[in-house]
Amino acid sequence: MPVVTMKQLLEAGVHFGHRSRRWNPKMRSYIFTERNGIHIIDLQQTIQAIERAYEVVRDIAAEGGTVLFVGTKRQAQDNVRQQAERCGMPYVAQRWLGGTLTNFTTIRSRIEYMLDLEQRRERGEWDRIPKKEATLLARELSRLQRRLGGLRNLNQLPDAVIIADVSTEAIAVKEANRLSIPVIAMVDTNCDPEPIDYVIPSNDDAIRAILLIMSIMADAVIEGQQMRGIVMEHEGEPATTEGQPDAPDTYDEYEDAYEGPETRAARPVANTAADEDDVIIVDDEDDLAM
Repeated sequence: MPVVTMKQLLEAGVHFGHRSRRWNPKMRSYIFTERNGIHIIDLQQTIQAIERAYEVVRDIAAEGGTVLFVGTKRQAQDNVRQQAERCGMPYVAQRWLGGTLTNFTTIRSRIEYMLDLEQRRERGEWDRIPKKEATLLARELSRLQRRLGGLRNLNQLPDAVIIADVSTEAIAVKEANRLSIPVIAMVDTNCDPEPIDYVIPSNDDAIRAILLIMSIMADAVIEGQQMRGIVMEHEGEPATTEGQPDAPDTYDEYEDAYEGPETRAARPVANTAADEDDVIIVDDEDDLAM
């Protein structure tokens, strides 16, 4: 069974690039033609790229590795979050914090602090402190969960990073390149493919296109996890299934995202005023110390 079909790509609008006047010449080899001032992406190359990326992600998951999903723009937030949670992998769906990879020790310390606050709240310790102090802790916990909640299970640097838009996530790409972490990314006709290890030429603005690619990558993770479980059982070791979701038997759950104009894709979450005000500075470790 093929990983993805041409029909699915066409119905999701993966083939639509940007206007020809905004193109990046480095994407020339991935462009099929130009129509009405818009570049059309060569879907044959997209299919090959998806299959190649699928194998890479599956092998990483089969070896017990971790894949980080990244998509912070509005069109990608919901889809990235849902697919990462479906396969039990960490994700960044809000603002990418500078140093998330290159300054991972500090980021991990803030994650541990967030988990400690959650445990203290569950134990009822907040009920025994002044109300004003409890309110401040609740506000801080909410901010940490919004920024770092998707990384709570990331105990070490990921083995690969999957990115929905390389232009928006330019800092994430640079950090991954600096640490030699493979980058798998949807690359539109206005982007630079050179920093990307596994280029998936695709429309990175359509919600349906993002949902399709991210769901395929999540399926690759789940298949790899199942392969790892089978190998461990054959070797006489108990397979670890805690925290790993059951793999879907078919694509039925997501087929409605590829069936023409009646598609129902998850709507992006609009940023609130609170989101704009709450910023965690991670460049200076002293500012993060409590």
